[in-house]
Amino acid sequence: MLAELRSYLQTHGRAPLGDIALHLQMEPSAVRPLLQKWQRKGKVVKLEAEQGCSSGCNKCDPDSLELYAWQEEQTVRFHPATKS
Repeated sequence: MLAELRSYLQTHGRAPLGDIALHLQMEPSAVRPLLQKWQRKGKVVKLEAEQGCSSGCNKCDPDSLELYAWQEEQTVRFHPATKS
C-alpha cells in the first residue's frame, strides 16, 4: 500500500486526502498513518490548504482541504571556499 501511495503522489505531485483515499479504496482515517509514515521519512509534506471558498457555509469536505505532496529528493552541493 505504501508503494501505491508513493506512485500516486509522484504521478500527481499533490493531492487532497479524499482523492488519495478514493484511489487507494480506503477510508481517509486509514490513509493518514500511511501518509505519516512517508512524512517521517521526509518524502511527503502536508500542505496548508485554503479555507474553502470563503463563503462561510462550511460545506466543503474537510478531506478535500487536507493536501499532501510528494517531496522529491534535493541534492545539496557544497563548494569549497575560493580565495580572493
